[in-house]
Amino acid sequence: MTTTVTATRAVLRTEARLFSREPGSLFWVMLSPTVLLVILGLIPSFREPSADLGGRRVIDLYVAVSVLFALIMAGLQAMPPVLAGYRERGILRRMSTTPVRPSALLTAQLALHAVAALVSSLLAVTVGRLAFDVALPGNIPGYCLALLLATAVGLALGATVCAVSRTQKIATAVGSAVFFPTMFTAGVWVPVQAMPGTLREVVELTPYGAASRALDTAGSGAWPEWTTLGVMALWAAVLTGVAVRRFRWE
Repeated sequence: MTTTVTATRAVLRTEARLFSREPGSLFWVMLSPTVLLVILGLIPSFREPSADLGGRRVIDLYVAVSVLFALIMAGLQAMPPVLAGYRERGILRRMSTTPVRPSALLTAQLALHAVAALVSSLLAVTVGRLAFDVALPGNIPGYCLALLLATAVGLALGATVCAVSRTQKIATAVGSAVFFPTMFTAGVWVPVQAMPGTLREVVELTPYGAASRALDTAGSGAWPEWTTLGVMALWAAVLTGVAVRRFRWE
């Protein structure tokens, strides 16, 4: 037991070092959401209150969008190619003959990308507050719960992409195909709150649409609706089940 724990910690340290040496992943996961927020914040009209948004500004909505963008980048663009590449090169199969189980590598990757996405989210919230006077979340516990569920959904979606992709190239292609619809449902192009009523209701049934609604509600000071939290929890459970069922170590 002690040997396994020690080996698992060694895997986590090794994966952390490898991740820190990937400037592309570091930028897209940890910095690009904040860069997007700053670019949008420099548009004068985005800093003006809008009657269509209940007196809020567009930039106020894009803080939550930037948070979700970080989760999308971590779950769909960064993690699947790494895990699929390990499997394609036989690394996971070779690990099965050592004290470290392949699941330790999977756990390490999930943990690293979750931490990276959460750090990116904190950076976006901080920059939004300092640079554009965006109010901090009014309901901190509700916001944290919504963020954790959104993170679980994002990583479960990424794990599912990896599970159904036999090679690194396929994982990249599938991740890219899923990437653009999730960008839309997260409100990257049009904030969910600004969508027409029927479209908004449909979008809020998707993982990131529900996450957008929950983060926005908590950011406004109220507790996220339990139905919205339930949608995220259900998606996380279903996607995790699919990933576990379809995932192969070789």
